Amino acid sequence: MSEEEPIPPAHPAPWPERPAAEAGLDPDRLAEAVAFAESHETPWPRDLRAQLENRHFEPPPHNAIIGPVAPRGGPNGLILRHGRLVARWGDTRRVDMTFSVTKSYLAMLAGLALADGLIPDLDARVAETVQDGGFEGPQNGAITWRHLLQNTSEWEGTLFGKSDVIDRGRDLALEGRGPKGFERPLRPPGTYWEYNDVRVNRLSLALLRRFGRALPEVFAERIMRPIGASADWSWHGYETSWVEVEGRRVQSVSGGGHWGGGVFIHAEDQARLGLMALRGGRWGERRILPEGWVAACRTPCDLNPHYGLLWWLNTGRSKWPSASAASACFVGAGGNVTWMDPEHDLVAVARWLDPAHLDGFMARVTGAVRG
Repeated sequence: MSEEEPIPPAHPAPWPERPAAEAGLDPDRLAEAVAFAESHETPWPRDLRAQLENRHFEPPPHNAIIGPVAPRGGPNGLILRHGRLVARWGDTRRVDMTFSVTKSYLAMLAGLALADGLIPDLDARVAETVQDGGFEGPQNGAITWRHLLQNTSEWEGTLFGKSDVIDRGRDLALEGRGPKGFERPLRPPGTYWEYNDVRVNRLSLALLRRFGRALPEVFAERIMRPIGASADWSWHGYETSWVEVEGRRVQSVSGGGHWGGGVFIHAEDQARLGLMALRGGRWGERRILPEGWVAACRTPCDLNPHYGLLWWLNTGRSKWPSASAASACFVGAGGNVTWMDPEHDLVAVARWLDPAHLDGFMARVTGAVRG
């Protein structure tokens, strides 16, 4: 690795720091970005159970919580430039729910499954290798792995007590305010984009079937331990999501915290994952994700230019105008973001930042770059 591409020592050692000016950043403008993040806290209450039960995603009975939920902390985060820590705010080692950031971690596991030959090809039908009743018939039988990873599967059914209809018609721009959950006619797989948590959970179960072991075990062994992450994080499913795998009872984990569960993690571990992704799936001299997988995750879906393989993109700078077009993000409800900007060699993690002010934060960070 060059001096410009350091990797931090394993947790709990402190992250290597560099003064903002030495990292090519204006110290005053960087401080302004940090102050902006601290002063624009998400409107979500600290009691996340109350938030989920208060019809944020859907009304009763569909909002029933079936996985772990914990109160959240305050705004916190950190910014890396050239792999060095240049700014930090709040308690960056507080473990909190991370909601749909978890989906982007599922994409990492899918890359490993593809490299291991567990997935023959992204355009292969899931039914060819997963025979558990979930991919049968003309609708579900036509679904490919790419469809699941791009949120274009149109999978139909009920999983772990939640019907896919709950998230049909979901509009993220109106999250918590607009109607959803109506039985619109399904389209053929691969022809309609929809953000649907039940379908992402169906992907998670399909990956569990292919690996033949709990996904958190694979994530720890293949990704988190090699990048020196802490052992503080955890990944949960639902009280209803226990399945049998080769004679063992294993919990299928969720792709977010919509009904509880998902990944509970702190900002420093998230920054490691962001830096690994920024470096194309490498950690120092070690390859973590398969060659080309990060590029695949960053390739826009034909039906949604802002979405890749469970990663959010800034194609044409039309999602976050203040960030570079090359930017990609792992995004979770409530204001959880890992932002990777290869153009400026930046990684930023912001916890509990009001989503309405994410672009403002990006503008201030980008504005601090001097060279």
